[in-house]
Amino acid sequence: MHRWDQLLEEYMEVCGIRGLSASHMSNIRRELERLGVCLKRCRSRRRLEDVGMEELASWLTTRTKFHAKATLRGLQSILRGWGEFLVHRGVWSSNPLRWMLKPKVPLRVPGRIGRGAMDRLVKGASESFQSYSGSLWLAVFGLLYGTGLRRGELSRLNLEDFIPAERVLRIDGRKTGRQRAVMLPEVTCRCLESYLPHRANQLVRAGCIEPQAALLVSQRGTRLSCDALSSGMKRIARRVGLGRVTLQQFRHTCASDLLEEGVSLPEVQRQLGHQTIRTTARYLHIADPQRRAAVDLHPINGILGGERKGVQV
Repeated sequence: MHRWDQLLEEYMEVCGIRGLSASHMSNIRRELERLGVCLKRCRSRRRLEDVGMEELASWLTTRTKFHAKATLRGLQSILRGWGEFLVHRGVWSSNPLRWMLKPKVPLRVPGRIGRGAMDRLVKGASESFQSYSGSLWLAVFGLLYGTGLRRGELSRLNLEDFIPAERVLRIDGRKTGRQRAVMLPEVTCRCLESYLPHRANQLVRAGCIEPQAALLVSQRGTRLSCDALSSGMKRIARRVGLGRVTLQQFRHTCASDLLEEGVSLPEVQRQLGHQTIRTTARYLHIADPQRRAAVDLHPINGILGGERKGVQV
């Protein structure tokens, strides 16, 4: 088992090359280190080459005791990737986790921000529009709701990614492996154009001599991190008297509202950057205008609806 630590470092390098986020890589390292400690303390002192399904299944059972099924699925995914790496390195002849069944997790309907709550959030951010903070958060709201960006994609945006003449925003493909360009709604584009002069002035006030590539910058002139975006959203929601509001809810709301307005499923898929249309289809549980239109054509509407023409209901 002395090779475990060395192989783990090699695997983390591979994860970094794949473009995985720092938080995801940290989670992978933490879980594999736990597994390594467990195997090293095992009385049998088996070689890494001899570790099989029995040991891995036993560790998974112990590790996920009293945890949700989603936790088990996540750990299985981490171990499956680790197993594929060991097979590629020639340590294992086959991956014992490749065919392990995943537990069924109930479909979770994505949260959605109502129109009233959205108006309150925008109003809370725009109260100090002339300040840098106000213009920044109006731009953030416009990007989140107007494009359905993920939190990491929003944080990684650079100034050069915004093309105002074409109303286009280029988004990196770190999560999906494919870059994409999305059209910006006119209001979102105006919010960004209004924010840019405030951004330039803030960089001067912060004493930034070197050019800043990031599109969204903090008051210190640094790139606005994912944690800073989440914390800022919580403060605004608390200020306007709302409960828990997350950045991911804006993505869900964007997809649901587009579908309700009649935008086709493939178009929403391209807007959100989903790799498969199956991921986008889950929003049909919230908004499905075609299903609603089909029900409106049901003959019962003519029989029992309107003046009922003497029919007793």
